[in-house]
Amino acid sequence: MAGWRLLKLEKHNAYTNMAIDEAILEARIKGLAPNTVRFYRWKPSAVSIGRFQKMENEVYLENCRRHGVDVVRRITGGGTVYHDADGEITYSVVASKEDLNAKDITEVYVKVYAGIVEALKILGLKADFNEGDARACPNLTIGGKKISGSAQCHKSDVVLQHGTILVDVNLEKMFTFLRVPWAKTCMEVVDVAKNKITSINAELGKETQHATVHKALIEGFQKALNTKLENGDLTRYEKELAEKLRREKYATTEWNVHGKESVAAN
Repeated sequence: MAGWRLLKLEKHNAYTNMAIDEAILEARIKGLAPNTVRFYRWKPSAVSIGRFQKMENEVYLENCRRHGVDVVRRITGGGTVYHDADGEITYSVVASKEDLNAKDITEVYVKVYAGIVEALKILGLKADFNEGDARACPNLTIGGKKISGSAQCHKSDVVLQHGTILVDVNLEKMFTFLRVPWAKTCMEVVDVAKNKITSINAELGKETQHATVHKALIEGFQKALNTKLENGDLTRYEKELAEKLRREKYATTEWNVHGKESVAAN
């Protein structure tokens, strides 16, 4: 497998983060960029909803506004996710399915998640891959508790998979922003979520630096992909397209609330 590009870890707002991921996807489809692994964080914290979800059913918008939390719609499927500015590293992988040697969606998840499994192993943790079902995308768990979830977009035999690695988690904060239809109170959800969601810090019983996790992720992906990740930057095409997508798509009500695209990625 040819060398892949590794982009440096950066912090952006939700609209920029999603615009960059889509710009890389479009560049890879056009042959203007190599297969790419990207790690990033969110500033400020954000909620992202899946491509086909209804925002009003998934998010406490007033709480988000009050606390300065961005809300953005992804181009990938899957469910609603809270991205904490301090508690998470997010990854995205953009590659041709041929280069991943993956025949279907599940095989892509297996190949990509292998990088996170290897990273967690470096940190001293053993994670298990779960195939998911009609209601939930595949994920990684430790002791039955979810530590990483992901979602995909497939286009022209190229896949974008992005997802979370929970370094730390504050469930009370998380469910201040995420709606859960059956729950009457936030704490009712938290009591259930305690048994379903975990983090690196919780599993290790100590605080882990983001730099340590980031280093392990790079090593883990290199091992899983059997390739060296070459440090690189976004191309001019990707930067310009990302800015256009941020401004004309991801920062708009038409896209985030109604799911309507008013800009073509070109």
